[in-house]
Amino acid sequence: MSMSDAFIQEIEQEGKTTRKLLERVPTDKLSWKPHAKSMSLGELAQHVATSPGAIATWALGDSFDFGGADKPTPSKSTAEILASHDQSVTKAKDVAKQLGDSGLGQSWEAKMNGATMFKMPKAALYRSIVINHWIHHRGQLSVYLRLLDVPVPSIYGPSADENPFAAQA
Repeated sequence: MSMSDAFIQEIEQEGKTTRKLLERVPTDKLSWKPHAKSMSLGELAQHVATSPGAIATWALGDSFDFGGADKPTPSKSTAEILASHDQSVTKAKDVAKQLGDSGLGQSWEAKMNGATMFKMPKAALYRSIVINHWIHHRGQLSVYLRLLDVPVPSIYGPSADENPFAAQA
């Protein structure tokens, strides 16, 4: 299996899990924050929904400058968040396919107002920022849902609300 195919398969799997979580985001709580310094539920859910596709597009160039980055427009409903997620997962897979293994082996730089912050191969960008960053924020989102007493789905195993390994009655 090629490296790009492995990333595509992982994005598909994590995308299904992420969608289960995003489906449970209550539209009437999008402005809720667990702390004054925290993102709102809607901001975090939108970030989780859009990050894989948005970040994957950085790999189409040789660098990305965070100094000019725009904040995404917040969604107004769970349905909009889910649509953003579906588009984002498709985009992340399409970019991996477009790059292929040779493109994923090329170098990429993160910049801030023209100054290089760090460099890595595009494959490392996919692993550490497209996928790991996405999963990190998905974990935060599961905590937000728990604090709102919304049932948390199984992610990698049972949650307190859902056990895919339990015998079906």
